[in-house]
Amino acid sequence: MATNTGFSLAQRAEARLERFGSQDATWFEGQWHGAEDLAARARSAAGGFARLGVRPGDRVVLFMANCPEVGIASEALWRAGAVVTPALFLLSDDELRHVLVDSDAVAVVTTPEFVDKVTAAAGDLPVVVVGGDGGSLTFAELESAPELGIAPRTGDDLAVLLYTGGTTGRSKGVALTHSGLDAAGAAVAAVQEPGLVVGLLPLPLAHAYGLLLSVSNYHVDRAKRAVIMRWFDPAQFLSLTEQHGVQSTAFVPSMLQMLLDQPLEKHDLSSLRIVSSGGAPLAREVAEEFERRVPTAQIVEGYGCTECSSLISAQPRGARRLGSVGKPVPGADVEVVDESGQRFPAGQPGEIRVRGSVVMQGYWKNPEATAEAVRDGWFHTGDVGTFDADGYLYVVDRIKDVIIRNGFNVYPRDVEDALLAHPEVTGAVVVGRPDPRIGEEVVAYVTLTAGSALLPADVVAHAKRHVSAAKYPREVHILDEIPLTNVLKADRKALRNGLRS
Repeated sequence: MATNTGFSLAQRAEARLERFGSQDATWFEGQWHGAEDLAARARSAAGGFARLGVRPGDRVVLFMANCPEVGIASEALWRAGAVVTPALFLLSDDELRHVLVDSDAVAVVTTPEFVDKVTAAAGDLPVVVVGGDGGSLTFAELESAPELGIAPRTGDDLAVLLYTGGTTGRSKGVALTHSGLDAAGAAVAAVQEPGLVVGLLPLPLAHAYGLLLSVSNYHVDRAKRAVIMRWFDPAQFLSLTEQHGVQSTAFVPSMLQMLLDQPLEKHDLSSLRIVSSGGAPLAREVAEEFERRVPTAQIVEGYGCTECSSLISAQPRGARRLGSVGKPVPGADVEVVDESGQRFPAGQPGEIRVRGSVVMQGYWKNPEATAEAVRDGWFHTGDVGTFDADGYLYVVDRIKDVIIRNGFNVYPRDVEDALLAHPEVTGAVVVGRPDPRIGEEVVAYVTLTAGSALLPADVVAHAKRHVSAAKYPREVHILDEIPLTNVLKADRKALRNGLRS
């Protein structure tokens, strides 16, 4: 669990500003914003929040697409001692209302295009809507207040309340502390390659991964220029990389797959050095294909989850091991265990569990779920993994995604990797279909290259040559595209539901 450092993220931001000033800058939609100007707006916005009645410990929801105001609002709320509560702008009205109600939010910060949606979701709730002409208060009015100093906070105080995707029911609020996020951000900065000055962020800042990368910038030992995309668009990503000489970026695997469908060779991507991948397992074939087509770039895969401040392991600097998710970072003790909690030796798969400063304080107002997830001080991730002899961690699959066919455990990722080895298969998701005779049958959904004449039987035949008889899919569906969740992960739940309907 988090430890009391007595140092808040607002203080980290202030220390960063004192060291680098406007050497740091952020580009967004054609305009550069100096760090000193952004910080001044955050100080005034903190005063605006205080004037609204926002007090230390209050939750304030941010419902915004990526823009500079996300960072301004976050730092302003931390200065005021409040708890940033991000909500992805793709949420439905019902999902947003659940976040507002469950968090007991006192305000929502949004942008003009979402004011109507926020107002509808809020209904009769006593929340103040900030941002846009239709809100209770515009950004300009919020920032017209006198600057506010930093409210005293400790490392154990909440910094962020981040709601999970809710794939197994209503989303739960994950309570993350200042010290936990700070430790995770420091660990990211520690493994970054030196000399990388220009970074591009296509990830939602409302997602745990995007939040982690933002906090990590407080610890980077050099001035940086950040390019922010409002939302990810593959063609725009390529254009911005050329325009700004982008050296580093971060994706979830589905984004990399989208880029592989673009004419990469027609763009000058020679500035690109490091591509971080996280949020879901990355197929080795996708990584190798991207590096073949963009030879200056190296993909480094890490591993984390919302409950662990989005970071558990990362590739050591200069010692990447492709296929693994690196080694545990400082602040994360990691073990692979059996159902009784006995630690497995290297090479044997089991559940990954974590303890340390990066682990959440708990699920918001949900002690039962917290007790189920955190046992004897260890957070149980629900992921299956294994260590190699050198201490590198490999994530095999989600426990709940494991298919049990005729008594054999089938890990979907093993089958997906085999399918993606076919040159005409561009995407693959494997799920289990209930079967009264054998328990579950292995079913694959695939997407193909343009013009491919591949048939389901051809995909099955390919799989039979690459995986055992217990694993290969007996049923294959060819799709135009794989359905994705709001955070661009394959939507296994939707595919499973389709099989049951």
